[in-house]
Amino acid sequence: MAENSNTEKQTTKKKAKKKKDEGEMSFLDHLEELRWHIVRSALAIVLFAIVAFVMKDLIFDQIILRPRLPEFWTNRMLFKLGELVNVDALKINQEPLKIQSIRIAGQFSMHIWTSIIAGFIIASPVVFYEFWKFIKPALYDKERSHAKGAVFYTSFLFGCGVVFGYFLIVPLSIHFLGTYEVSSEVENQINLKSYIGSVTSITMATGVVFLLPIFSYFLSKVGLVTPKFMKTYRRHAYVVMLLLSAIITPPDIFSQVMVCFPLIFLYEIGIMISRRVVRKQEEKLNEA
Repeated sequence: MAENSNTEKQTTKKKAKKKKDEGEMSFLDHLEELRWHIVRSALAIVLFAIVAFVMKDLIFDQIILRPRLPEFWTNRMLFKLGELVNVDALKINQEPLKIQSIRIAGQFSMHIWTSIIAGFIIASPVVFYEFWKFIKPALYDKERSHAKGAVFYTSFLFGCGVVFGYFLIVPLSIHFLGTYEVSSEVENQINLKSYIGSVTSITMATGVVFLLPIFSYFLSKVGLVTPKFMKTYRRHAYVVMLLLSAIITPPDIFSQVMVCFPLIFLYEIGIMISRRVVRKQEEKLNEA
């Protein structure tokens, strides 16, 4: 009897595993699976956040607070360009922006918050991998083969967006917003929370925006977007991208153009990706 009971348990486990592998889980099973993916992603973020918290000098002195200094790479390059073309407007952040903290726990709370943001950025490949593992069982074999490298490309595009925002948009934003004044009688006293909030929001926003080709791929897969649709509403999309550039950048034309051009480029790549997806689907229907 004991042997029969053990055999039945093993059979039940095998069936459950097979059912799970085939992507035929119930709604509660999917929720349980999603919960563990979220838990693993959260653990990765917390782990890297702890590392970032410990490496305080590197995160703040060499990364977060660096774009406000004249020796920052972008500031130096624009200064040289301004000297070359004799345009003083390109010589940004030549006077270090002074930052203050007006709350007794302000620096400690911003230390924690910045560490969490840094932990998410560093752990983003792990987060994307866990998300991919969750949706992978719902795909067919051919779809899985076509989607190979999805985690790499998603992480790569997100990282490119973060780097783009950090090296180009952040210094321009600091210079424009930090030196802008409505009257000479008003002195700018930049709060630490405001400064870090601007830096992190810009870098995260550009990171997400650079995922536009990935969104185009999956929306084309489910039939919500087609290349014809994207071409028809191209002008409308350009207007939306211009508005989006105005939202995630300071209110100056130069910064908006620098963000808008990559968005247009990514939109055109999205059209190419959508065209390829639709063509593959049509070939599959013709074969059937």
